[in-house]
Amino acid sequence: MTRVNKLWPLLTATHRYDKTISTHGRGAGQMIDAPILAYLIETSNGRILYDVGCDHSKINDPALCAQYYNPQTFSFGAPVMTEEQRIPSYLARLGLSAADIDVVFLGHLHFDHAGGLGELRRCGCGADVHVQKDELAAAMTGQDVACFADDFVGHGPLKITDGEYDLCDGVRAISTPGHTAGHMSMWITLPTGAPVLLAGDAADLTENLDDEVAPGGCWQGNYAQAIDSIRKLKQLGASEGAQIWPNHDFAFYRRLPAFPQACV
Repeated sequence: MTRVNKLWPLLTATHRYDKTISTHGRGAGQMIDAPILAYLIETSNGRILYDVGCDHSKINDPALCAQYYNPQTFSFGAPVMTEEQRIPSYLARLGLSAADIDVVFLGHLHFDHAGGLGELRRCGCGADVHVQKDELAAAMTGQDVACFADDFVGHGPLKITDGEYDLCDGVRAISTPGHTAGHMSMWITLPTGAPVLLAGDAADLTENLDDEVAPGGCWQGNYAQAIDSIRKLKQLGASEGAQIWPNHDFAFYRRLPAFPQACV
């Protein structure tokens, strides 16, 4: 029996970049617009955020933007993020605040998934923040330019986890490494209809799933591991009749209920 009541996809920013960022070896010179998504899951045990989007100040403060999105490293520039796309703004529209979040689950520690943590803490979020042991260890090496250490260092305490586990009945963390060392997807059993597998960045686009193409950037070149994770998601989805939701696919995102509507 699932304890999930509702699921909201949250569009936290938009990023325009070369398609090879999402599909390894495919689409060079083709610019795509990608949604940056987070997800709010309401359960009878409490509320879970899967990812928290970007740090609004790093994008919209010119000095910080120049520092963090240096064009020598980020040739495609910073995402576009509005005031309305901040997580606290979404919560307010539902009559909630950051203090109403019980668990923050970071699928991985790239800037577009972990950057909003500091703002949530400043707004009163006292939730446990779940992150995989291997993910944190790799992020702290400084070798992944998409990890901004101050997005997650100093905003603890962090709950360090290792491997797959149930957050509650109907919500399970699924190990899908490759894109990053400890990348985690999430299984969600909704009250009605098919279960949902949030791929996270294991699959940016539907194309990653359909053609079993690795994401464009993988930790230490682990493209084969990333493809194994895609196949794992597909096998799990097929065996359990679940929908797999890619994470940066506008065509797919536009088919989902528009906020504040929820998936139930």
